[in-house]
Amino acid sequence: MPAATAQPASPFAVRAWRDHDTTASELPGMCLGDIEVDGAGGEAARRLFEAGVRRVALPRPVDLTDPVDTGWTVRALSFVGDLTSLAIAVDWQVRPGPGPASWNRLNHLHPPTALLDVPEAEEALRSWRNGYYICKCVHRQGPGFVQVRDRRFGELRRFIIDEPEYQAAIAALADGVPTTALPQDVVDDFVTEELAVRFGDHIWWAPYRVRRWPQTPTMI
Repeated sequence: MPAATAQPASPFAVRAWRDHDTTASELPGMCLGDIEVDGAGGEAARRLFEAGVRRVALPRPVDLTDPVDTGWTVRALSFVGDLTSLAIAVDWQVRPGPGPASWNRLNHLHPPTALLDVPEAEEALRSWRNGYYICKCVHRQGPGFVQVRDRRFGELRRFIIDEPEYQAAIAALADGVPTTALPQDVVDDFVTEELAVRFGDHIWWAPYRVRRWPQTPTMI
């Protein structure tokens, strides 16, 4: 069964500013207003960056416990990853569900402004912020392979993916897709290695594509 291409998702609007700092964002001319996001998230993030955007706010929380709105969940998480890859700050809220593992798998994304319905949420947020750095969990396209580097769980885990069906699945997963759009054995392998996460009937690819190395690539 070949990997299917994701269907175009409904557009949504984000509030955008020219600076990461919330105080600086209050100055005249720093707010760019609401900007519509449509099409592929990676392309939309690049357009925002080129327009001078350095901070955005998502329009609504991302609820990982919602069994119905899973299309928004995977699209929003993917878009946060696309923004993170360009060092664009993101104001977003997430309801990750019970247990620290529910948000630890997201700790490579720009830290949210709020963890909803999480005991000791401020402590968890502080841990997320203190452990965050860009390129914590990324993939990059090489000639005939995809390399994944994952430090979310404390140690470096590296994967070289050269099978065509797995590379096709990664491409289809750019903005998240229904689980049925991909070969089941590929889905199972990605989930087992914690590179992908199921949310109801959708699946999200966790590593974002590397676009800005925080230091020379040989050091990563």
